[in-house]
Amino acid sequence: MTSDPSDTARPFDVVVIGERFGDHPPQDTIEPALQHAAAVLGIPAPTVRWVATDDLVRDGAEPHLAGADAVWCAPGSPYRSLDGALVGIRFAREQGRPFLGTCAGFQHAVIEVARNLAGIAAADHEEYGREGGDLVIHELLCSLAGLRLDVRVIDDVVAAIYRADLVEERYYCTFGLNPVYVPQLEAVGLTVAGTDVADDQPRIMRMADHPYFVITLFVPQTSSAPGAPHPLVAGLLAAAQPSG
Repeated sequence: MTSDPSDTARPFDVVVIGERFGDHPPQDTIEPALQHAAAVLGIPAPTVRWVATDDLVRDGAEPHLAGADAVWCAPGSPYRSLDGALVGIRFAREQGRPFLGTCAGFQHAVIEVARNLAGIAAADHEEYGREGGDLVIHELLCSLAGLRLDVRVIDDVVAAIYRADLVEERYYCTFGLNPVYVPQLEAVGLTVAGTDVADDQPRIMRMADHPYFVITLFVPQTSSAPGAPHPLVAGLLAAAQPSG
């Protein structure tokens, strides 16, 4: 049963980390996906604020994210500031804010955890073209952009959100997690929650001991529809609702 939207005092405030540009479906579908989820949950549609990564590196996270009920790190890399994206992601992780990272959001969340928890100080992203460092995020041998592929959900928490252990998802990316680093990430709580059926590579990860920290290499927002929100987007808003 859903509640009357008027029962909620104010809409949730969702901050989206990234640079907004037009005519890009993985970005254009974020706000509609949140609206679909809110409607099914019976809450007002959230307010959505985009925060550029260079603003985060200049100002720090607090001025931009302190009032956020949930944080979403968006597709659209390379960002203007990789470090700024990491500042925002770290704030959400450390402050226990419900967090969803999709496509580039997955990639940068992996780097944030690698640098700040797993002790991989030089963790980096191949897309930025820097020499040296640990390329925790590397270019995939085969681009996933434009493909819909099956994902096996292997984490009980994420499977419960989906209510399924096999799902089909759409991708827009050409970069992904170098599996060499999976053991170090899992050792600090960033566990593999879903894998590609074809090659068994990580496609969903979840941070243990966090209210909601889910990252996907695919873009779930593009599969959302009125009356049928994507489960992971609905899960983000559900986690942001006040208890009681």
